[in-house]
Amino acid sequence: MNTPIDMIHTILNVVFPLVSIILFTILVPAFSLFNLLRFCYKYVYPEEVKGKVILITGASTGIGEHLAIEFAKEGACLALVARREKQLDLVAQHARAIGSPNVIVIPADVSKLDECNRLVDQTIKHFGRLDYLVNNAAISTFGLFEDQTNVLDHASVMNVNFWGSVYTTHCALPHLKKTKGKIITICSCGGWFATPRVSIYNASKEALLSFFETLRIEVGSDVDITVVTPGLVETRLASEEQLEESNALWVPKISAQTCAKAIVRSTKLGDKYLTVPSWMKTTLLWKILCPEILNSAMNFVFITWPKISSKTSKISQLGFYSAKYK
Repeated sequence: MNTPIDMIHTILNVVFPLVSIILFTILVPAFSLFNLLRFCYKYVYPEEVKGKVILITGASTGIGEHLAIEFAKEGACLALVARREKQLDLVAQHARAIGSPNVIVIPADVSKLDECNRLVDQTIKHFGRLDYLVNNAAISTFGLFEDQTNVLDHASVMNVNFWGSVYTTHCALPHLKKTKGKIITICSCGGWFATPRVSIYNASKEALLSFFETLRIEVGSDVDITVVTPGLVETRLASEEQLEESNALWVPKISAQTCAKAIVRSTKLGDKYLTVPSWMKTTLLWKILCPEILNSAMNFVFITWPKISSKTSKISQLGFYSAKYK
């Protein structure tokens, strides 16, 4: 026998999709027009970055390093965070040379809450304010999940990628509210484009995406949040050896510099989301509309084909050595 709750859900299963379709036909065009007008205004009058205090985690290399450089060109003050102090010092020197009026270096491990408290406190103590927080620090592991001998060995990926951003954001949020500041979080297309051999990394980035979308609702207009989902970027996380093993050398990469430039431009325009390169957004459509086809294609390209290639290569080598020593 159906309960009243069951009846309510039965009605909603019919009514809610119909009402949503009607509302979509009205609201989507209106919202698109609003976004177009907003974009035009922001394009003519982009946000001024000069003089703003920007805290960047994972700033010693890759996207974080180039974000420091691009924000320095805009005249921003920088607090650069990473575990490698010597590399941070080099980035800081470069940032000062190209236009940043004030740069501090804070060696820290964002996977530890006390260090996140310390790095935010040092930033506030030095600058007296915080305008932007860039959550960029990330690490990764590589390999098929079934081949992992100890899954606990990969807990550090979630600790750095997810909890590192959550801890830093929690510490920085009161200060960002005071300045009506921004949070820029570097997620990944891997959050929806489930590339094999980096399952824990993808999970950490999807967790980030969900967390900051929820936080955006909670903070409302007090703090703006930009979620960045890059595709394959030329950083230490995407080594040639790993790409070759997973048959991904053919996937077009973008440079960390190009990615950083796009992020800074998007931040000044006040975007809520940025996918770079933009063609990667098409994979999200495939994920929503044809998930079975996408998953099958991914399995063949990145799992089945490398195995076939490996077997073919071994057979060819055996044939070569057989012919050589006849």
